[in-house]
Amino acid sequence: MNLPLPIASVVIGVIVLFFGRKLFWLCVAAIGFAAGVEIAPLLVHEPTPLLALTFAIVLGFLGALLAIFLQKIAIAIFGFVAGGKLANALAAAFLADHAVHSGIIFLIGGIVGALLLLSLFDWALIFLSAVTGAYLIQSAITLPPTGSAILFVVLVVVGMLVQAAAFSRVRRATPV
Repeated sequence: MNLPLPIASVVIGVIVLFFGRKLFWLCVAAIGFAAGVEIAPLLVHEPTPLLALTFAIVLGFLGALLAIFLQKIAIAIFGFVAGGKLANALAAAFLADHAVHSGIIFLIGGIVGALLLLSLFDWALIFLSAVTGAYLIQSAITLPPTGSAILFVVLVVVGMLVQAAAFSRVRRATPV
């Protein structure tokens, strides 16, 4: 990685690590940014630092737009599909004639999955943003594999603790 990318990765990583739940759009943009850094060499043989940074910024911008406009819809769809598939898998494991009722099982499991994911969204976002921020920071710093793994785990834990504390303060301050 050349100089501008590690600096940008660390800055964005720190912001996402500590404020990812609050700045959901930035968290998704950071995932797009990280994907752009990884994709650029696959699309262009030996891209210049400016081209790699451009790929990263464009994918980050697209991710932010999607996060802003499709956040709840995307979460509900993902929860519905995951819940439906899980319900069918459980039915297949425990019921001999599950195929007869697979449609209704998928529908009920999908509805439960969508509602569950929407209700647990903040906690899932805290975890995912901490992992994303830690990855962006850790990937910009050259360490031996063991040091890199320790840094990653410590950053995830610290990021989750900071965001969870901020989230619990907000929940206590909000009247029910």
